[in-house]
Amino acid sequence: MLSAFANAFKTPDLRRKMLFTLLILVVFRIGSTVPVPYVNVQQVDVCRKAAETGAQAGLYSLINLFSGGALLQLAIFALGIMPYITASIILQLLTVVVPRLEALKKEGASGQNKITQYTRYLTLVLAILNSTAFVTLAANDRLFPGCSGVVRLSPDFSMSPVAEDYVILAMMVLIMTAGTGLVMWLGELITERGIGNGMSLLIFTQIAATFPTAMWGIKQAKGWVPFILVMVVGLLVMAGVIFMELGQRRIPVQYAKRMVGRRMFGGTTTYIPLKVNQAGVIPVIFASSMLYIPTLYSQFRPEDPASQWIAANFVKGDHPIYMAVFFLLIVGFTYFYVAITFDPVEVADNMKKYGGFIPGIRAGKPTEKYLGFVLSRLTLPGSLYLGLISLLPSIAFILFQANQNFPFGGTSLLIIVGVGLDTVKQIESKLQQRNYEGFLR
Repeated sequence: MLSAFANAFKTPDLRRKMLFTLLILVVFRIGSTVPVPYVNVQQVDVCRKAAETGAQAGLYSLINLFSGGALLQLAIFALGIMPYITASIILQLLTVVVPRLEALKKEGASGQNKITQYTRYLTLVLAILNSTAFVTLAANDRLFPGCSGVVRLSPDFSMSPVAEDYVILAMMVLIMTAGTGLVMWLGELITERGIGNGMSLLIFTQIAATFPTAMWGIKQAKGWVPFILVMVVGLLVMAGVIFMELGQRRIPVQYAKRMVGRRMFGGTTTYIPLKVNQAGVIPVIFASSMLYIPTLYSQFRPEDPASQWIAANFVKGDHPIYMAVFFLLIVGFTYFYVAITFDPVEVADNMKKYGGFIPGIRAGKPTEKYLGFVLSRLTLPGSLYLGLISLLPSIAFILFQANQNFPFGGTSLLIIVGVGLDTVKQIESKLQQRNYEGFLR
């Protein structure tokens, strides 16, 4: 392992890319700790600790996880990469619905660049909406339930008090939005000049940054025995996640030989890899976003009896109703997302067009039915696996009184394993191009 890392740093081009990536990640982490102006830093620290120990941060757990805790610190990068992820998911779904976007997707690199540009614009719009919501909640003392004085509204501009307050809030929204734009640019820099997918590595960094604090909190609250037990169980769960993420069903495909001019093409054998977890972490994000809607309503209408019931059953995240709804939403969204991202009709038509067929299955409609049957059989265990993994933080909260950002479980494990495997594969492929040696031997 160590010799493999040494070989990676001995390669000049690869060493330069890795050092550049590490530099961008350091800048990203620094921006995640710098607070927005007019934020009472001391009061934020007190309120944040109270919210985490009281499990009241469940409303913002996913965004706070993706920001590495920067959201509950009201930092410049408080929104992290979450607006970009949401925008990417929205554009990906609209590609199936909007004919113009579907045509752009089929145009190749030029069309993909146009879709990426639309994603950037939508990211900034979502950043403005999200930052406005969080700044408003913080100014109205609702970001941290039962804790006030987070935002300092003071007369500094020789205006009327109301106008000054609006100017301060607008500045905070503008700075958070600019921070999101900068995060998006840093991620694209890593993709172009560094190693791996930039956006994924930024998420990986923010999630990994919460591991030491979360684990040490378990040690201080429960002692060394539960701490060691959580570490052992966490490593076993991580091994299981790696096993499931690498699991796939390979459907063999043969291509008939055909003459094009004077040259012979085809006659090869390949396969279609269908992963057990074909949807990735997207259904978890979908389900968490859907559960934000009633919880946000309870924040803005706390006097409503329905809001009180929602606050009692959905905010903490350890209620049986919340866990059951979360699990069912993940299963449902897994089937939905797989259905719109993998089209058996399109795959079967492309195979028939280029002379490909599955051994024992006729081309055309029988191939379409066979692919749909296999995909549905794989989606069931994949959806159940996603649901169980996503409930691990809630189970850990019940057993160990851990906060909602419990590291070994849910979205954090899925992203860390997925990004880690992808980055290692990219480094390994670059090393193999140099000296035909793998990254991990």
